[in-house]
Amino acid sequence: MSSKVSRYRNRSRSRSLEHRRAERGRSKDVGSRRSRSRSSKSKQRSRSRDKKKSMKESKHKKSKKKKKRHSSTSSSSSDSDEEELKLLQRLETERLRLKDEKKKQKELLKANETPEEKRARRLREKQEKERKRRERMGWDNEYQCYTNQDNPFGDSALTHTFVWTKKLAKEGVKTVSRDELEAQNRQKQLENKIELEKVKQRRLEREAERGAREAEAAAAARAREAAQFHSWARQEDAFHLHQARLRSQIRIRDGRAKPIDLLAWYVSSEECVDALEMHEPYTYLNGLLAQDLEDLLEDIKVYKELEAAGGAAGSGASGGADGYWADVQTIVEDELGKLRRLAAPASRRDGVHRAVAEDVAQIFKGKTGAQLEALQTQIEQKISGRRDGVDIGYWESLLSQLKAHMARARLRDRHQLNLRRKLQLLKREQGVQPAAAPAPAADDGQPPQSPELKMEKAESAAAERAEGAEAEGGAASDGEAAAAAEAAADAAGEAADAACEALYAAGRYSPAPLAAAALEPGTLLTEPAQDAARLHFLRAALHATAARRRATATAEEAEEAGAAAGGGAALARLAARAMGAAAADDAPFSAEHALPDQPCLWADKYRPRKPRYFNRVHTGFEWNKYNQTHYDMDNPPPKIVQGYKFNIFYPDLIDKQATPEFSLKPCPDNPDFAVLRFHAGPPYEDIAFKIVNREWEYSYKRGFRCHFHNNIFQLWFHFKRYRYRR
Repeated sequence: MSSKVSRYRNRSRSRSLEHRRAERGRSKDVGSRRSRSRSSKSKQRSRSRDKKKSMKESKHKKSKKKKKRHSSTSSSSSDSDEEELKLLQRLETERLRLKDEKKKQKELLKANETPEEKRARRLREKQEKERKRRERMGWDNEYQCYTNQDNPFGDSALTHTFVWTKKLAKEGVKTVSRDELEAQNRQKQLENKIELEKVKQRRLEREAERGAREAEAAAAARAREAAQFHSWARQEDAFHLHQARLRSQIRIRDGRAKPIDLLAWYVSSEECVDALEMHEPYTYLNGLLAQDLEDLLEDIKVYKELEAAGGAAGSGASGGADGYWADVQTIVEDELGKLRRLAAPASRRDGVHRAVAEDVAQIFKGKTGAQLEALQTQIEQKISGRRDGVDIGYWESLLSQLKAHMARARLRDRHQLNLRRKLQLLKREQGVQPAAAPAPAADDGQPPQSPELKMEKAESAAAERAEGAEAEGGAASDGEAAAAAEAAADAAGEAADAACEALYAAGRYSPAPLAAAALEPGTLLTEPAQDAARLHFLRAALHATAARRRATATAEEAEEAGAAAGGGAALARLAARAMGAAAADDAPFSAEHALPDQPCLWADKYRPRKPRYFNRVHTGFEWNKYNQTHYDMDNPPPKIVQGYKFNIFYPDLIDKQATPEFSLKPCPDNPDFAVLRFHAGPPYEDIAFKIVNREWEYSYKRGFRCHFHNNIFQLWFHFKRYRYRR
């Protein structure tokens, strides 16, 4: 690399020396060249004057012809075509003449130039030709200044076109001329350029497609988010509606219900069979003041918005909750208008006179919803007719009152429908059937007999037949007497069964008795004794399983209860079982720290005592970089405290809901130690321990635990480990 740099420097120095020598030679020949160039310049000036004069004349002629051509606007199209053709011929002639003059001028300049100028001109032409050739080869401006002698690559054939002779021989075009090869190379470059353009176009198309896909994905994501937000909004509205109903139920249960609570409870309890409201909902408005009615209107608007947004499905009967709240709102507005008119009679004119107000109320009273709708149609027709002598204000006031009465009628019909539906539901749940029709009378005209009377007659008839059979001892044999007795017994049984069935039907018991022919094929019949035995066996097995479960649970509860009851040993066993087997580096810890006497406010009520505890301290070797360097297993480093496990027992804590607390404060006399203090409340005093003052590891994966369970407050922690760095 250094040899190449030295050769490059020597070449540059030689070129600079040659350049200086050439400049000196040029300065010596300046005088001779100036004398020669003066004559050539005078000749050039004369030629340029003649050329300018001829061009001015030609321009003048052209302008005259243009003027003539523009002035002859009325000439025919054929004349204009001929003039244009002549003009084109003259322009072509002028172009050729100028080309000849330029060529002659160039030849004259070549004839009058000096040898130095000729060499410089040829060198410029050669350089220009070489520049164009390099541009065709694809050289950019950065490499245009390189030559075979001056280039950083050390290539003496840099400007020559590389010819891969072996490849040409393999392809069979070794004998092809250089011009054809260059033409082929240019063709390949053109094809490569076209292919690059196609690649760029495909890349742009892919980017456009990717942008379109991203836009579609973004639009789909926005649509999903909008749907999700809409779902969240519906859920939030449903939650607010549920909370509003829950608040209403709480106020009703506590006896401080507002009118809106009663109205909301009415519409939400329409599907509940147990909730039976005997009065119409508008009766809750009786006795309300104007301020109460205004507050009720605002509450009704809130409920309407929540019902509409949250979709109160199943909260109302026929007509829906929307119609219910609209009717209640209409009634509240009517009552509020009445109170305002009574409070300020002169501020607003009423269309109905007080003298006929009661008569108007009687018109609406007792009418059904259909009758009120027909009356509304008539009133609207009178108002829209605008006939002479019709008091529009009166009819409009009557129409406003009519809307409130129609709302009351709709609520009344809704209430009656709910009552009938709940009555049917109650009957269906209780299995109440309508009374059976009475049996038809006998043909002989005698009154129907009761089932008891029929049973008595059947028994007496059987007894009579048996006595008659026994009395005929001489006439009949013993077999005949037995057969007669058996027939009498069968007749008595059939009569008893018939009497029982009659009593069962008269009492309207459920289910109805079925005949054997009415049963489905494959039905299994079980005797009552067998069914009772099977039921007894299943119940015994169930009781045995439940007893085993209760015994197991009782043993576990007894153990925990015994530990919680105050037994120190039991609590210690429970804590030891929770901590697991003690490791080799674990040791009991009982380094209590004396606390200053602090009188407890509850000392006169409970006897203060210290809680029991079961603690462990975990020690071990810390093999950091320092200890690894200065110690080994035969000569180990000193053990250090790595963590603690505190188990404080509070079996007799008065307030079981109060969780014990702990606090950590450094020792004032020695900052390497700290005081860990536990506080629980009556009847236990505070207890403290002196521990090492280091930073704790609060991760549960590192063994940290702090909770209160089974009357044991557990605080387990380890210290953080620090890495030694020099």
